[in-house]
Amino acid sequence: MPFENPSPEEIKNVLKESKTIAVVGLSDKPHRTSYQISEAMQAAGYKIIPVNPTITEVLGEPAAASLQEIEEPVDIVNVFRRSEYLPGVAEEARSLGAKAFWAQQGVYHEEAWEHLKDTPAKVIMDFCIKVAHSLYR
Repeated sequence: MPFENPSPEEIKNVLKESKTIAVVGLSDKPHRTSYQISEAMQAAGYKIIPVNPTITEVLGEPAAASLQEIEEPVDIVNVFRRSEYLPGVAEEARSLGAKAFWAQQGVYHEEAWEHLKDTPAKVIMDFCIKVAHSLYR
């Protein structure tokens, strides 16, 4: 069975039940989309955990070099990396126990879903989390 995003109701529930978002590939440059979307989600009340080995801090939060470095519960893993990196990020995300693995608009890889389909995590790809938040809040 091919991958399909969860229903709007399921996505709404993920957003409602979540508090912490690990943002893989978050840039510390304010003109970048990852920064702008993460800033908006932070302003909406979510805790942002930057995941990027090239920065130490962004949006007032210390950065982790990888998902494995995060020592607190993560509800959503939001990915701002190119599609070819999704399977590796999905494999790394398996152990976090997050409610959702979320790949931003234009980012999709069927193999990422294959890595996560036997976990409780909802897999959402090719859909902007900020757009979803504005549609389903």
